[in-house]
Amino acid sequence: MNRLFTILIFVGVPFVIAGAIFHWGDIPMFFLCSVTIIALAGVMGRATESLAIVSGPRIGGLLNATFGNAVELIISIFTLKAGMIGIVLASLTGSVLGNLLLVLGLSFFAGGVKFKRQNFSIQDARYNSGLLIFAVIVAFVIPEIFSMTLDRPKTLSLSIGISVILITLYLAGLFFKLVTHRGVFGASDHEETETPEWTKGKSILILLLSTVAVAFVSEQLVHTFETLGEKFGWSELFIGIIIVAIVGNAAEHFSAITMAIKNKMDISVEIAVGSTLQVAMFVAPVLVLISLFMPEPMPLVFTIPELVAMITATFLVINVSNDGESNWFEGLMLFAAYLIMGIGFFLL
Repeated sequence: MNRLFTILIFVGVPFVIAGAIFHWGDIPMFFLCSVTIIALAGVMGRATESLAIVSGPRIGGLLNATFGNAVELIISIFTLKAGMIGIVLASLTGSVLGNLLLVLGLSFFAGGVKFKRQNFSIQDARYNSGLLIFAVIVAFVIPEIFSMTLDRPKTLSLSIGISVILITLYLAGLFFKLVTHRGVFGASDHEETETPEWTKGKSILILLLSTVAVAFVSEQLVHTFETLGEKFGWSELFIGIIIVAIVGNAAEHFSAITMAIKNKMDISVEIAVGSTLQVAMFVAPVLVLISLFMPEPMPLVFTIPELVAMITATFLVINVSNDGESNWFEGLMLFAAYLIMGIGFFLL
């Protein structure tokens, strides 16, 4: 798999450049860009896995989520630039649903097939549960409720205020978890004895180069969305929630499942849930602020189906993970919930 990703990168990136220069069709460019981004995400996953061994499971999981979300952030910025606000909001919804139901579900399932029962930090699970309720339910629902009686400028002002609060709280949460209360959450960050595949310097260099490549390929990908919707009859909602979210979060998908198979559930859960929190409390508000410099600002207002789906996913994951244990059936249940929601958004 690792060799395949490397081959796809060395073939995919030059072909994307050639396609951009010679104006290839949107449909072949979509598939070419998607495969290339997934391959780049796989390499980014290997680099962050090496950093996780050096830095510990918690910081490693945070790094994986951060660089994984960097892919989606880049795609979303170019999508905002193209004026496709609906796709950006849908991709944020897709990230929340994908990480909580698809990634965590497949991680629980893949790890549970190999190990009868797997354990992860109860303290981390309970801490993340509180933040999930705040980020998804409080921060996402409030703008929708108030937008029913506010005009667009006031709704945008509310979104900006909430975005600043979310970013501040997210950074404070990192300081709380990694500095002031570092020893309270789970096991020591230096218990890993595995040898990393790459050195720290090589891993960081690969992450930086991959991020630059993703930025270029993502811009080409965004140009294909309009034709994609017309060709296959897909709505902006479906493209954002399913297509963009899966492609943009491929790094977390790959790494979290790999960690679960290796029985490293603390890292796996940290990647999936930590990525969700980062999307809700950092990526989404950052995009709101960035949109102020775009042709059309983006208020933090989701549709009712998106909100209901995210709230349902949040409570389901909290209920399943609060005991600090997982098995294959719980993973299958989360994955089934993702499929049900996917069908609903496809038909919507």
